[in-house]
Amino acid sequence: RSLRVLIGCATSCVALDAFLERGHDAWQCDILPADKPTNRHIQDDIRNVLGWGWDLLIVSNPPCTRLCNSGVRWLSKPPAGRTVADMWRELDDGAALFSDCLNAPIPHVAVENPVMHKHARERISNWIKPQIVQPWWFGDPAFKATGLYLRNLPPLSATGKLTPPPAGSDERKLWEGIWRAPPGPDRWKIRSKTFPGMARAWADQWGSYALSKAAA
Repeated sequence: RSLRVLIGCATSCVALDAFLERGHDAWQCDILPADKPTNRHIQDDIRNVLGWGWDLLIVSNPPCTRLCNSGVRWLSKPPAGRTVADMWRELDDGAALFSDCLNAPIPHVAVENPVMHKHARERISNWIKPQIVQPWWFGDPAFKATGLYLRNLPPLSATGKLTPPPAGSDERKLWEGIWRAPPGPDRWKIRSKTFPGMARAWADQWGSYALSKAAA
């Protein structure tokens, strides 16, 4: 049988399409509209739909600016126009959303997030150590250390590792496009990109695993 799959905090339809192509009853949810026309996008706070009887939840890009190691400095030295209180409030909000997703009433859950700093970990209910993967392990030519926080799912196996280009080369700089993204209104979207090779691995490996458990 097919699975009822929810792809949360996503607008690109990359993971959605990967699961649909494998015959699953997949849906995408985000507070923003989908990036392309689809009747499989729920525009809402993901917490409002977690109890809809899903078999598998993959939260691909939850808000992580205040949770990840790279942004910990802002908790003591906020950017212009913001206060320390703003930063900690946003940290609490991000941790609450992450906790709600990780502990959702769904049998199999994967939440993607960069490596967290200690203040974030302390605020996550039932925090677990993530598996760290890279897009280039799955045929996507890019560097992006990605934490996969898995509940009742196996670690993701590489499907087609590429050879990273040499340091300093022009090709290497292209692979580093995620963290080299310049400041601007679309920087968050560039940095939260879902890679197709990794999405296919999610659909193949986690979809098969959840199906096997449902049939047991």
